[in-house]
Amino acid sequence: MALSIVSLISITKSDAMTNCRVEVLVQDKMSVKPEDLPEPIKSTLSAGAYAGWEITEAFLITKPDKTQFFEIIVKKGSEMSKINLDKDGRKVE
Repeated sequence: MALSIVSLISITKSDAMTNCRVEVLVQDKMSVKPEDLPEPIKSTLSAGAYAGWEITEAFLITKPDKTQFFEIIVKKGSEMSKINLDKDGRKVE
């Protein structure tokens, strides 16, 4: 009886692993100079919650579906934050 329980558990585990799916997302990440960011992004960052923050790094991200957004790292004093914005300066999740 003990052997059949072990066999059943082994088969169940094997079936679960067969149905496992791994998906790899490849994104293209290209460095952008802060001064080369689109004007709407500069406007968004110069007003509102991020006024007074300094852009330390910026990247243009191209997702597998070919949509793009900008990943922007900003700093104010010792505080740092990452913001994702589209070309029109709107937040992207």
